[in-house]
Amino acid sequence: MHGHLCFGETMMLARMIGTVLGVGYLRPAPGTWGSLVALPWALLLHVLGGFWLLAIGVLAAFVKGWWATAQMTNGSEDHDPSEIVIDEVVGQWIALLPISYGAWANGIPITALWPGWIAAFVLFRLFDIWKPWLVGWADRRGDALGVMLDDVIAGVFAAIGVMVLAGLAHGMLMQ
Repeated sequence: MHGHLCFGETMMLARMIGTVLGVGYLRPAPGTWGSLVALPWALLLHVLGGFWLLAIGVLAAFVKGWWATAQMTNGSEDHDPSEIVIDEVVGQWIALLPISYGAWANGIPITALWPGWIAAFVLFRLFDIWKPWLVGWADRRGDALGVMLDDVIAGVFAAIGVMVLAGLAHGMLMQ
C-alpha cells in the first residue's frame, strides 16, 4: 500500500482541505471566516508570484476543493455542510483577481489598493449569502461541483463589481 492513502488518511486530507485547516469549524458564520482567511493567503500568493500565482492558486484550490467536498459529502444528505469553506477561499480569491492584476500590471504594491480589498470582501460575501441568479442555480445543483461553482460565480460577480467600483473611483467611467 505504499504511496496510497487509506480511507482514514483520505478523509483526514479531505477535511483539512475542505475546512481550510479547521477554519470551517469556527462559529458563527464559518463562510465569513473562510473568506477572511483567504485574504492573507491571497496577499502571500500575490507577493510571491504576482497575479499569475494567485490565478494558479484559484485553479488549484478549485480542483482540490471539488475533490475534498466530494469526499466529505459522499453518502451524506447534506450536500453543502457549513464547515466546508474551501469554496469561500476560491470565490474570495476570484473577487481579488482584478486587484491583483491592477497592482501587478502597474508595478504597485497590492496593499496600496486596500479599498478594493474591502469591496472584494463585502461584494463576495453579499453575493455568496444572497445567491442571485446563477449563484443560486449552482447552489441548487446539490452536488460537490455546485458547492464550488456557487462561490466561483459569486466571486466573478464580486470581481465585476470591484472593476466597476474601481472605474467609478478613478473616474474612468465618467469621461
